[in-house]
Amino acid sequence: MNASKYIVPGVITALSALVIWASLQLDESPPMIVGDAMQPRAFPIFLMLVNLALVAVWVVQLHRDTPKAIPRESFRTWGSMLLLIVFYLLTTYLDLFIGITIVMFCMCLLWGERRIAVAAATALITPLSIFVLFDKVLQVRFPRGILMNWYYG
Repeated sequence: MNASKYIVPGVITALSALVIWASLQLDESPPMIVGDAMQPRAFPIFLMLVNLALVAVWVVQLHRDTPKAIPRESFRTWGSMLLLIVFYLLTTYLDLFIGITIVMFCMCLLWGERRIAVAAATALITPLSIFVLFDKVLQVRFPRGILMNWYYG
């Protein structure tokens, strides 16, 4: 029997138990604050119990069938992860919309779009649509950056 296939479920179980333990250390809120609602500590405990139930199902499935070997991830997967890091850096140090535009354009090319015009249109129309929807319709202000400093003044 190969015990290594149970390492990840074991780690998830241990972390779920740790969260349940930490949640039980929280004081109960007074009835005048929560009323008839559940205590704030009940929600993370509930989520971890659901998590433990899913892990139990997973362990049963692992016990019945040995998982097949997972093939190595393709360059697209690793490239997408790298682009998410680039997105974080661009949105942190330049601007949210510059990050969305550049990363969407590169993601289109990475995932096989051969038409540069379609990739560019997607990369320009999507952030513009997001901006119009959130800034004009929902009236949500975006974090400051190069473009937002210029727009908001």
